[in-house]
Amino acid sequence: MKQNSVIVFLMLLYFNGWSQTTVPNNASRNEWENPSIIDRNKEDAHAEFILYANEKKAKQDKPEASKFYKSLNGTWKFDLVKKPTDRPLDFYRPDLDDKTWKAIKVPSNWEVEGFDIPIYTNIVYPFTKNPPFIDNFYNPVGSYRKTFKIPKNWNENEIILHFGSISGYAKIYLNGKEVGMTKASKTPAEFNITSYLQKGENLLAIQVFRWHDGSYLEDQDFWRLSGIERDVYLQAMPKTTVWDLFVKSSLDATYSNGILDATIDLRKFQGSKITTPNVSFKLYDEGKLVYKETKSQVKQNQIVFKTTLNQIKKWSAEFPNLYQYTVTLSNNNGNEIAALSGRTGFRKIEIKNAQLMVNGKVIYVKGVNLHEHHGEKGHVPDSKMTLKDIQLMKLNNFNAIRMSHYPHAKEVYDLCDKYGLYVVDEANIETHGMGVSLQGPFDKSVHPAFLPEWVPTHMDRIERMVERDKNHPSIIIWSMGNECANGPVFFDIYKWIKNRDKTRFVQFEQSGETDLNTDIVAPMYPPFEQMTNYANSKQDRPFIMCEYSHAMGNSNGNFQEYWDVIESSKHMQGGFIWDWVDQGLKAETKDGRMFWAYGGDLGGEDMQNDENFCANGLVSTERIPHPAMEEVKKVYQNIGFKLINDNKLKVTNKFNFTNLDTYTFRWELVADGASVAQKTFTVSVKPEESKTISLEFPDLGNKEYFLNVYAYTNKSSGLIPANHEIAREQFKVGNQTFFNLNDRLPEGKLTYKTKNEKLIFEAKDVKGVFNLKTGELEQYHFNDETSNLITQFPQAYFWRAPTDNDFGNKMPEKLGVWKAATSKKALVKDVKVGALTNQGLPITITYQLQEVDAPYTLIYQILNNGALRITASIDMNGKELPELPRFGMRMELTGAYENLDYYGRGPWENYSDRNSAAFIGRYHDKVKNQYTWTYIRPQEAGYKTDTRWLTLTNKANKGIRIQGEKPLGFSALNISTEDLDPGLTKKQRHPTDLKPQDKVYLHVDLKQRGLGGDNSWKALPHDAYRLLDKTYSYTYILSLIK
Repeated sequence: MKQNSVIVFLMLLYFNGWSQTTVPNNASRNEWENPSIIDRNKEDAHAEFILYANEKKAKQDKPEASKFYKSLNGTWKFDLVKKPTDRPLDFYRPDLDDKTWKAIKVPSNWEVEGFDIPIYTNIVYPFTKNPPFIDNFYNPVGSYRKTFKIPKNWNENEIILHFGSISGYAKIYLNGKEVGMTKASKTPAEFNITSYLQKGENLLAIQVFRWHDGSYLEDQDFWRLSGIERDVYLQAMPKTTVWDLFVKSSLDATYSNGILDATIDLRKFQGSKITTPNVSFKLYDEGKLVYKETKSQVKQNQIVFKTTLNQIKKWSAEFPNLYQYTVTLSNNNGNEIAALSGRTGFRKIEIKNAQLMVNGKVIYVKGVNLHEHHGEKGHVPDSKMTLKDIQLMKLNNFNAIRMSHYPHAKEVYDLCDKYGLYVVDEANIETHGMGVSLQGPFDKSVHPAFLPEWVPTHMDRIERMVERDKNHPSIIIWSMGNECANGPVFFDIYKWIKNRDKTRFVQFEQSGETDLNTDIVAPMYPPFEQMTNYANSKQDRPFIMCEYSHAMGNSNGNFQEYWDVIESSKHMQGGFIWDWVDQGLKAETKDGRMFWAYGGDLGGEDMQNDENFCANGLVSTERIPHPAMEEVKKVYQNIGFKLINDNKLKVTNKFNFTNLDTYTFRWELVADGASVAQKTFTVSVKPEESKTISLEFPDLGNKEYFLNVYAYTNKSSGLIPANHEIAREQFKVGNQTFFNLNDRLPEGKLTYKTKNEKLIFEAKDVKGVFNLKTGELEQYHFNDETSNLITQFPQAYFWRAPTDNDFGNKMPEKLGVWKAATSKKALVKDVKVGALTNQGLPITITYQLQEVDAPYTLIYQILNNGALRITASIDMNGKELPELPRFGMRMELTGAYENLDYYGRGPWENYSDRNSAAFIGRYHDKVKNQYTWTYIRPQEAGYKTDTRWLTLTNKANKGIRIQGEKPLGFSALNISTEDLDPGLTKKQRHPTDLKPQDKVYLHVDLKQRGLGGDNSWKALPHDAYRLLDKTYSYTYILSLIK
């Protein structure tokens, strides 16, 4: 069904049902403020391909080698004004003097090329909301000009001008005459320019308005950037040509044999001399011809090729087997006129028993949302960066992408086809600022999803997505848009998609759980209660979250808990993390230091912006994975391990199609953090099955033991190298723990005396001074030294630098009393020295914490070997106080103590609700490497959990040792919490604002609150990872070492 007839059909439906609605007079409007005019002279949507002179050239798939292709990318002339009234009305005239115009690269977004201001906003429109009108006092207009010549051998062809995407309302002129107009970005705009061409040099002129009525449907959570942002090229087409094709490659009921159904649409332009061409379709398997058919002297404009291929190689995310097809037109003499090629994969997508299936297998969607973003190019596709994205996803166990929130450049889908990623392709529709279903009330009388005059533009955007992308096997689901309200138009569009493409399914988050215009319940950020209720109830649709686990800054807590619920029910099938990449733009400080800019930077401080809410990525702008990626990788892994009776390992294959005999496994037995035994092994386990193997360990001694298990690739495949770790697990072995094996206090001889309210103690090679009046440790060093290793002795610390999630749940405001309680010196109520025993000498200091008026107790037990056993306790009974952000202490050392060794979870940053991938072991690193510099905004970072002991030493191996009597949390940074904390607001800070000190700030905690990540605007960490008790107490031993 052609585009125009579809739109007319829908318009008739709407106007019959909305007869009472008054449509404003179009004649009185600016064209860029009139949604009923969506384009002009624009070609209908169709599959995107390049024509070649013959099949041989087509199979090589190199556009620049095609005689029918001419790129117009490169340097163009450019002029920018800030409002429409200032735009050059004669921008298209051949005699215009454009010598003073600037130069600009095409494709590009003009805001990142030094013209105008990039604006980041999430929901609020960057212009005054009054649909369909735009505040034209600030609505920049860019004018482009470029000259080109047509190859001489194109004279007998039709010439199509192709724009991959223009962001903005664009009018296109050629040689002084208007060719057409387009508004929708993110899908191609094509125009037949044959009649506008002239011999010799041709002048192409384009004028682009930054905002227009269509901008109300492009309110996505990203940088608002403008211009000609994807490839521009000319394609010559024979007068009789292939115009479209729909290659459907499915499977029969046995999932063994391939069913090919290819529909080819021909187009015969005026003047065509070949009215009955021959059309050939060929299918190749790695160069080997497996199917060929020719339709001779075809009179009709649509030809269908059908066949069944036995024992086909199937396509899936695990085995992305592709077949190359070619379509060739020839004349009655057998001479080739034109040819094209593409790739297809045989797979069958089904929903049975409320489960999404690929090739007869129920899949888990281990996905992520992907925005088009490059730190220097903005929204312009970059092949190197795109390939890096795909590789990182495959390396970290992702199997699916949601193209948020618009169709991406064709190259992304080609890579997903080639390397194996399931794709949700999403239409370029988001009207968040007008109101959203399931997120509160809004005014339907002005909302585009509920108004007849907006029907064509909704339909146009969805049809152009479907028609362009329909031949990609990686696409298994269509999405009708994001946060755009479920108005009547989406029920009719749902029916159109289902009729047009019966090989895929449709999801629409705005349908919720009750509306029928979605095949999949696809919520965003559902509460765990909603997930659990759906999991435990009888359902007829799968539950796949379109967005979850908001990865803003230091986030993605409780990720394992998501998957505990998902794997508890057959119709819970995963989701797409929000999102992949931090959307930073390259910027520099005044003194030339680079940083990644976010909303409010780059001149946008006085414009609507949502600060760093554009930085929600699992990877940084330059594609460095954040620490949370390790947790995601582990939870997404497709191999499960279970230890049985300490000597048997159950290995479960969670792949759909891959046998585990393609991997090498290794187990390692670790005693007190050191490896004592290991073995590699192989095991053949079919998909969705398990096998148990026996383990042979050496005799376990009196130590704490853990078993680490790993799986590695045997050989390289696609983008994944050989010996790459794809799965891991750690198990506690035996009954001993570090803590019950190290609960004896040391022996030695302790002496002390008191003088002038100071207690002076000495033991072994250590001595110290304790002030009995202030309750402070004043000296603690080796006997042969006079200066302290520790420059600031342990002090109570209850605060952390707010993460982005903390700002979202208003932690700085709600828990701020604990920041004050940390910074204000506690009142000393009492200092008592106990009796010297064989366990040492206790000194008990009782404080009253200011701001919270709560008792806090410290016990320094000076041990017989000179070590300090420190116990901190707090009692909040009878107090109405907010939760503690952390319960711990902080001390400071000079920067010389740069060597960190510890026995705990690592090696990467981890927190109580994000640490299953970080194994308990012994690790060594420099303090300078502990802070996570890739977070776009300074915040809490660099933490480690479940720590048994840690040491900080200098080059002479002198330093301190901390040993817990229960698992500790710690961080050792050369940046203070005070420097990381901006206060009650974020204050537009960046890593370049941080100045590492020649110090080590050592936090030693019982615990701090988890990170959370259910969302970044309201949700708290889960209760299990919050400090909600009324009393807390912990003990650690501080000692000097050399």
